[in-house]
Parts: sequence; C-alpha cells; structure tokens
Amino acid sequence: MTRFAGKVAVVTGAAQGIGAATARRLAEEGAAVAVVDLTAERAQATVDAITAKGGTARAYGCDVADYDAVAAVFATVVEELGALHILVNNAGITRDNLFFKMAKADWDTVLTVNLTSAYNCSHVAQGYMVKQKYGKIVSLSSRSALGNRGQANYAAAKAGIQGLTATLAIELGPFNINVNAVAPGYIATPMTATTAERVGATPEEHQSQVADRTPLRRVGQPEEVAAVVTFLVSEDASYVSGQTLYVNGGAR
Repeated sequence: MTRFAGKVAVVTGAAQGIGAATARRLAEEGAAVAVVDLTAERAQATVDAITAKGGTARAYGCDVADYDAVAAVFATVVEELGALHILVNNAGITRDNLFFKMAKADWDTVLTVNLTSAYNCSHVAQGYMVKQKYGKIVSLSSRSALGNRGQANYAAAKAGIQGLTATLAIELGPFNINVNAVAPGYIATPMTATTAERVGATPEEHQSQVADRTPLRRVGQPEEVAAVVTFLVSEDASYVSGQTLYVNGGAR
C-alpha cells in the first residue's frame, strides 16, 4: 500500500509501544517517517525495523517538553525529509499514585510530558501545515481521560488532549488541517507493564485481569491502535476532524 507516498510523518515517543507500531505502519504505507524519541539512540531500533523492510525513516532525539528543541528538530526534519505533513503526538509517561500521595513534581512532569508536549509539537507543526494548506494531526489521549484511580495527573493530561484536539480542529480546519485524537484502553505496552508491576502483578496476570472485564475478552495490541491512527491521518478520513476515537475493546 502506498497511500502515504510523498508524505512526511513525525511520530513522537516512537521508540516503543504504540509510537513504534505507528511509525512502522506509516512507513509500510509509503510515508517517510521521522522517528522521534528522547534520544536518537532510543529511536534507532524503530528506524532499523522500518529500513529493513525497505521503508524510509530517520531517528531524531528531542525532549518534546522543550519548545525550542521541538522547533529545532522539526526544522531539521523538514530540511532532511522535505516537508511535514503528518504529526502523531504519542510521547507520554505515567507517574501513578493516589491523589493524596501525589507529589507536585509528579503532577507537573506528567502534565508537561503528556499535554504541554502536544502543544509544543502541534504549535510548531501548524506553522508548516498552514503554509502548505495541508496537514494531519493525531494526538494520543486515553480511556483514563474519563477518570482512573491513581492517575489524577495522567487523566487530567489526557482529558486536556481531547479539549486541545477539539479546539485545534476548529482553528486549523480552514487551512485544510484535520486534527483528531485516539484514546486507547488497556494496550499491551511497556507502559502498562510498569503499571502491572506497581500493583504487584506480572504483566501477564494484569492483562488477564483486564481481559476478564473487557467485552472483547482480551487486551489491545499496539498495532491495533496504529491502524486507527493511520486511518485518521489518511484521506479515507478527510472529513473527520475534532474527534476522539476510543480504542478499548468495548470497555466502559
């Protein structure tokens, strides 16, 4: 499939999990992918997986919580890959704790990495997209945006993503820029493995517990979220904007 031939995509937090799966999927369908993570070394494995299959990708190191760093890296991406058509805001972390135990530093860090980074990347990217009158932005929210015990910081950040998405769709729509969000439920990633360890379970035990209360009776895989992201940045979704799509196996 080559529906992204000639397109350049930036995927943040792309060293592993959903970000890596999304970068691979976009490259498989013809996009040149800027694989962004905290360091280029972390991103290189994803690049290697893409190029091994004949795709085009480059690794970039960037602290997406730093606006100036984002501006510099995106300028380099445009210089080296030729443009910036697609942005996937995937970078994120957790610092879980019950609210009364939650340190201010953990609140600040999670809001900055999960929400402010989406502002930074989207703000820089829209400068390129408005000029070319074309762009696709997808940001990763979460089922936790609806509330989740022990995740006040993460839930607030992911709810913020949904508000940011709806507003950017209104403001950027006149420039032919689609802005959407994807809100995964429980996906088998290194992040959810860390959550399992926090509650004293192995990843396999935790996944089994979650699967038992999920209508589809299993947890999701990164590739399943990547498929939805890929749809939203494609022309198949050309009239979809301002939406948050939940990918959670029917869980409520």
